[in-house]
Amino acid sequence: MKKNYRVKHDGLPRGIYILPNLFTSLNIFFGFYAVISSINGNFVTAAIAVLIAFLFDALDGKIARATNTTSRFGVEYDSLADLVSFGLAPGLMMYLWVLQPLGRLGWLASFLFMACGALRLARFNTQAASVSNDHFVGLPIPAAAGMVATTVLLCHRMGLGSSANKIYILIELYILSFLMVSSIKYNSFKKPELFKKMNFNVLVSVLLILIFIAAQPAIALFLLSLSYVVSGPFNFLLRYRKLKRKKADARKTDEHRKSPI
Repeated sequence: MKKNYRVKHDGLPRGIYILPNLFTSLNIFFGFYAVISSINGNFVTAAIAVLIAFLFDALDGKIARATNTTSRFGVEYDSLADLVSFGLAPGLMMYLWVLQPLGRLGWLASFLFMACGALRLARFNTQAASVSNDHFVGLPIPAAAGMVATTVLLCHRMGLGSSANKIYILIELYILSFLMVSSIKYNSFKKPELFKKMNFNVLVSVLLILIFIAAQPAIALFLLSLSYVVSGPFNFLLRYRKLKRKKADARKTDEHRKSPI
């Protein structure tokens, strides 16, 4: 999510735009608060703080683009905030919540999640100018953190608490880490036409989803996060099958042309 800084005529930065960077600051504030809550053993509060940070992370980019205040400064500041809110905070939360009894295996999984998140952010910054805005390459780190946070909320909603299956959590962190550094494409929902025109049935579906979230927030948010995480590999398999079918059809066409009449 890009913000901007104003530049003097001599090329030196004069200042930064307040509004988008204020939202980024709120992002990192709630990420830090999630860390403090995890250390104090308040894991539900930590998970909610991560989700609030996710909201501010989504807003700062939209505000920066709407006000034409995007810049390199904003990109770097946003990445640092994301690493705290969606890398360190979720990794530490999962370790202190359920992985600590696993010892080295547990904290290494949390570290891997944070490290892959950092790699994902670095790759995003270097490829921002060359990759289409229609999709992300690899699972975005906010989405991975959202999956982690909603898992905590769902487990507490089911009354599991820290007795949640440690192996499942361990596998989840490894899968999310792999998806972040993979080349699997994820929808960015940045296409302008998505918001210019909306089918009536789609609008009704959105309203039903909002009602579901209001009625059962833990379950609804977990299912939404899971759907987005799974959508990348699912679309990848669909594209692979379609490409394989096209190659098979092309091969049959070539063989038909080469065969004697």
